[in-house]
Amino acid sequence: MQPISIDDKIRFVDTISSRRTNFGLPGASYHDPVFHECDMRSLWYKEWIFVGHDCELKKPGDWFTLQLGVYPILVTMGKDRVIRAFHNVCRHRGYPLCIDSSGSAKRRFKCQYHQWTYDLDGKLAFARDFDSELDKDAFSLKPIALESTGGYLFVSVSENPKPFQPLRDICESYLTPFDLKNAKVAHTSKIIEKGNWKMVWENNRECYHCKGSHPELTVSFPDGVWWNGMGGTEEQKKMVKEFNDKCEELGLRSGFDASEDASYRLQRIPLENGARSFTMDGEPAVKTKRLGILPLDEPVGDVLFYHYPSTWNHFLADHALSFRLLPISPTETEVTTKWLVPGDAVEGVDYDLETLTKVWIETNMQDQKLVEANQIGVSSPAYEPGPYNMSHESGVSQFVDWYCNTSVQQLN
Repeated sequence: MQPISIDDKIRFVDTISSRRTNFGLPGASYHDPVFHECDMRSLWYKEWIFVGHDCELKKPGDWFTLQLGVYPILVTMGKDRVIRAFHNVCRHRGYPLCIDSSGSAKRRFKCQYHQWTYDLDGKLAFARDFDSELDKDAFSLKPIALESTGGYLFVSVSENPKPFQPLRDICESYLTPFDLKNAKVAHTSKIIEKGNWKMVWENNRECYHCKGSHPELTVSFPDGVWWNGMGGTEEQKKMVKEFNDKCEELGLRSGFDASEDASYRLQRIPLENGARSFTMDGEPAVKTKRLGILPLDEPVGDVLFYHYPSTWNHFLADHALSFRLLPISPTETEVTTKWLVPGDAVEGVDYDLETLTKVWIETNMQDQKLVEANQIGVSSPAYEPGPYNMSHESGVSQFVDWYCNTSVQQLN
């Protein structure tokens, strides 16, 4: 990659640093190609990025791919059942080893260009018509750092990845009861939103818009900030405490926990109107099976998990939802949603797919329209950042604070 010029770095840092506290970002941060490249270099190529789930790789040879900026990535399970990540680049001429989004290799990976062949652990096994003096060890696939926690796979393309253990410690205390390694993906939705990745996040980090935009979601998801136990009436605070205490008695981690730099957070919250799942009637979509050790009938709410810059998630008793963001350009973001259900749940018997997916398919479409319209506005020369409503948009302000602090600090 070509280095970013000193002048461009100065313009980026000066512009981001000019943001007023609890106000939005300057317009250039949403559409300027230089700012986008600074985002990729300072955040996406240095942070741990959510790529998928352990349960998507059931047997040796199973694999999936993704594109993280300029990096094509291959994630696969080896013969030893260890999951690894590699740069999806043949060591001969650079052709992508796997072209499709997912698949299964019987014994080895073979490049379709010149048939260089690799073992599942990335070692070069065969190079057609090369003499025996070729040092195969010198031409193994290049590895990428990969870590797993709570059924989630993260990669870092950085040469010096950040410590992962703090995230693992928090995640496993909340997510172990869901046993997502033994779940399965019931459905995957992938959409391209014509908006900057930060715009997608800002829309997610508040529900100020929910009442007017998400009739399906607000059947079960609470509108307002009372559910965090800090806002709302005394009666609501009491209800949240009783809910958390009951969940703790069931062996389910509750309350709130976050990293010191605010890059990730987990929290269990009660759902609205006695709901137990994200469905149109609030009843479980998976009728008679639950994830892990989650109770069949007790309302145990929703565990919220976000990890900047790539994922937010919801964990319910009957199913879980993961959302993965990947920037495509300054004004395009790929959003992939996966619905995970108990591994032994059978579609058409234990759950109806439309019932399972309707709320968030509709919500995603509604959010896409909001993001794309908002992108038009912030791209106008007339746009000036406005103030956040801290009763409703404190989460947006927190995300933007993290973005400004981290991107400036890590851009070198």
